[in-house]
Amino acid sequence: MRSLFWRILATFWLAIALAAGLSMLLGRALNQDAWILSQHPGLNGLDQQWAELYEQQGEQAAQRFLEERKRQYRIDTQVIGENGLPLVKGTFPPRAAAFEQRNRDRPLPWRQLSTEYSSASGETYLFIYRIPYPELAEWHRDSLFWPISALIIALVVLTLFSLLLTLSITRPLDRLRGAVHDLGQTTYQQNSLARLATRRDELGLLATDFNRMGERLQGLIGSQRQLLRDVSHELRSPLARLRIALALAERAEPSERERLWPRLNQECDRLEALISEILALARLDAAPGAAQPIKLASMLSKLQDDAHLSAPQQPIQIRQDDDLQLQGWPDMLERALDNLLRNALRFSPPDQPIEISATRTGEHLLLSVRDHGPGTAEQHLQELGKPFFRAPGQNSAGHGLGLAIARRAAQRHGGELLLSNHPDGGFIATLDLPLRAHPA
Repeated sequence: MRSLFWRILATFWLAIALAAGLSMLLGRALNQDAWILSQHPGLNGLDQQWAELYEQQGEQAAQRFLEERKRQYRIDTQVIGENGLPLVKGTFPPRAAAFEQRNRDRPLPWRQLSTEYSSASGETYLFIYRIPYPELAEWHRDSLFWPISALIIALVVLTLFSLLLTLSITRPLDRLRGAVHDLGQTTYQQNSLARLATRRDELGLLATDFNRMGERLQGLIGSQRQLLRDVSHELRSPLARLRIALALAERAEPSERERLWPRLNQECDRLEALISEILALARLDAAPGAAQPIKLASMLSKLQDDAHLSAPQQPIQIRQDDDLQLQGWPDMLERALDNLLRNALRFSPPDQPIEISATRTGEHLLLSVRDHGPGTAEQHLQELGKPFFRAPGQNSAGHGLGLAIARRAAQRHGGELLLSNHPDGGFIATLDLPLRAHPA
C-alpha cells in the first residue's frame, strides 16, 4: 500500500508539474516579446511616461527622458508619429542604420522590439526598442529570482494538493485492507466501514457492497458453525447407542447376542440415513450446473408412486395447471418435494388425503404440499427449516433436515419455502419458485 501511495503521489505531482512547466515555457517562447515588454524594468511603463512628457513638456523633456533610460538600462529607443516620421531625435546610434544595412545577412547584436501606444489625447505612437543581447542576458539572470520563488511556492501548493488527493484514494483502500484482514480473522465489524460507506463515489459504493458481503459471509460462517455443532450433537446419540449395544454384545451369551444384532443394524441404518441427509444438505451449496427444463407432471407422478409404496393406505391427490413449464434442476427439486411429502406422510391421518398442487402465479410457480395433521404452533413456524430443528412434542422419526433441504433447494432456484398452518386445518408447505431459475 505504501508503494501505491508514492506511485499515485508521484504521478499526480509530476503530471501537474509538467503541465504547469510546459505551459510557462510555451507561454514564454510564443510571447517572448510581450513578456520582455511587460517585465523589463526599462520598458515597463516607458511608453506612457514618454507620451505624458511629450504632450505636456515638449520634445526636449521627452528626449532627455529617453537618454536617461539609455544610460540606466542601455536601451535605445525611437518614437515614430502617425505621419511615419520620428517625433524626437531618439537614442539610436547615428551609424546604426548603415551598420544594419551592411550586416543584413548576419545576426545583429541587439534585439529589436516594437509596440504602439495611444495616449489620452488620441495620439498614437510607435515605440521601437533595441536591447543589446548582453544587457538582455544580464536582465534574464537577475530576473530569475521571482520566477524561481513563484515556482517554489507553486511546487509547495502542488505537493500539498497531490498529497491530499493521494490520501483521499489510499486511506479508503487502507480501511478496506483492514476490513479484509478482519474478515479473514472473523473479527470483522460492520461499523468499521460505516463512515466510508457514506461517501458518494465509487469507493463509497465499494464499501457498501463490502459491508453486505461481510454480513453475508459472517452469516454463512455462523450458520456453518451452528451446523457443525448440530451435526456433532446429532451424531453423538446414535454413536453412543451403538457403543452401548456393542459393549452389551461383547459380554452377552450367544443367544442374547443374536437378539442385539437387529438393534445394531437399526442404529447403523439411522446413522447412515442421518449422514445421507447431511451430505444432501451440503451438496446443495455446490455449483448446480446449467438449468434445464423440468417435466413436472412426470416428477409428481413418480413421487406419488413412491409414496404409495411406503404408505399404501394414504391417499394422495395431485392438482396442477395445464402446460406448466419450469427451468431448474430436477434432482434438487425432486428431493425437496420428496422431503415435503415424507413430512406430510408422518403427520397426516390415514383417512385424510395429502394434497399436492402446482399452480402458476405470474412468473412464479407455487408447489404446495398440504396434510391434515395437527399443524405447528405459530411461535415455531419461523424456526422450521433450520437444520436439526424439531418442534417440541414431535415424536415422529426424523432428524430435522427435510425442511432444511427443501428450503435450501428453493433458495438455490432463486425462490423460497413458505411454511404455515392451513386455515381449514393441517400444515401446508409451499415452494415459491421463478419459472426461469436464477441460482442464488
